[in-house]
Amino acid sequence: MNVDMVWLSTLVTFMMLFGYEATVAVAQRRRPERMARTAHAALREDWFAAVSLHGGSELLSVQTLRNALMSATMTASTAVLGLMGTVTLAAPSLHVSLGEAAALPRLTPRLVLELLLLTLLFASLVCSAMAVRYYNHAGFISGMPLESEARQRWAPAGAAYVRRAGLLYSWGLRHLILVAPILASLLHPFAGPVAAVLIVAVLSRFDRAAVHEG
Repeated sequence: MNVDMVWLSTLVTFMMLFGYEATVAVAQRRRPERMARTAHAALREDWFAAVSLHGGSELLSVQTLRNALMSATMTASTAVLGLMGTVTLAAPSLHVSLGEAAALPRLTPRLVLELLLLTLLFASLVCSAMAVRYYNHAGFISGMPLESEARQRWAPAGAAYVRRAGLLYSWGLRHLILVAPILASLLHPFAGPVAAVLIVAVLSRFDRAAVHEG
């Protein structure tokens, strides 16, 4: 297969994913209420404020946060397994390209894709683990008796923690989804752009806040 065509296919895959993420970032700055990520972050803050107004809701809030924590834990576990498998399979080619035997690193499309795959999986792991951390802190706060002084003092931090946890969980899941086009490119170079188009089409639907549709 022509190396130039492989490089072109890899570049198209990368630019489509990066271009879409840049477009979403700009849209979030201009109209954050129309984007699902920021709208859902506000939803979590509103939820924490709502449960903080009604006595006896401590158990319900802790159970809700525990469910969210389990979801973030599953994402982190999936990222760890994917990272371990990728390191195991990519280690020989990475050693050849970056090892001492090579005078200069040989930059190939496969090497770029493998490094990008490792980066996405590691980013997903870090974001998901941090989401678990913030959900855990928020669980301690929401479990305090509503009328206690400690709960009142930590309430602003609890709202901030659930917002950060939700955003980090969203990033962790997103990085995991973006792995699909990279894997497709590793299987066949020309499958990468096709997979990127499909992923962008799916994400463009889910990135819009449902309350503003129609």
